[in-house]
Amino acid sequence: MHRVEIDGSRNVEANAREARRSVLPEGSLTGHTLDDQAETLLIRLIRGSGSDGLSAITPGPTHPILGLRRHETLAVCSEMGITPVVDPTNDDPSMWRNRIRHEVLPLLNDIAERDVVPILSRSADVLRQDADFLNDLAQTIDPTDANALCSADPAIATRALRQWLTRDGYPPSTAAIQRVLGVARGDAIACEIDGGLRIARSERRLRIITPDTQGE
Repeated sequence: MHRVEIDGSRNVEANAREARRSVLPEGSLTGHTLDDQAETLLIRLIRGSGSDGLSAITPGPTHPILGLRRHETLAVCSEMGITPVVDPTNDDPSMWRNRIRHEVLPLLNDIAERDVVPILSRSADVLRQDADFLNDLAQTIDPTDANALCSADPAIATRALRQWLTRDGYPPSTAAIQRVLGVARGDAIACEIDGGLRIARSERRLRIITPDTQGE
């Protein structure tokens, strides 16, 4: 058994997820299911995420049962004599995911008069395809080139900046990206963004100034 401490000041679920990953062996697989996928899409929808966030959990070898339903995985465990571990926090109503799981999804099923989990998961797949295409286009832009950013379609420029400024898997907020675009346009010579970073413009080039380099 491993015991970890997390920062409970904000985004407890994300911090707990990262702490859990930190103690798992390299190459560990997760048990996310299709139900988790639908829940994740709804969580990100009410947080105001764009198509990248609404893509939810990316399918791949580390998510081997993402196409299965939660009840199907429980049935497999029962058939094989495996007793799954139940996280007691799954019943904590202070967590958005739990309320979505126990309250929102049943209500949506009732309104739609059908199971909405496969529908929501299909929407995540469609949005992921769109996001992948736009992200590929964004990689053709130099995010430090203010002229290139200003000439590009805003959707592409935004993604180019997000890719450049993402740290430890966490992209800057939409508001932060808009401030950086303002610097590229010349509305300001610098701005502050998430993580204590400062983005400054000089001779139409953008550069990142970290707390360690601000005195240089």
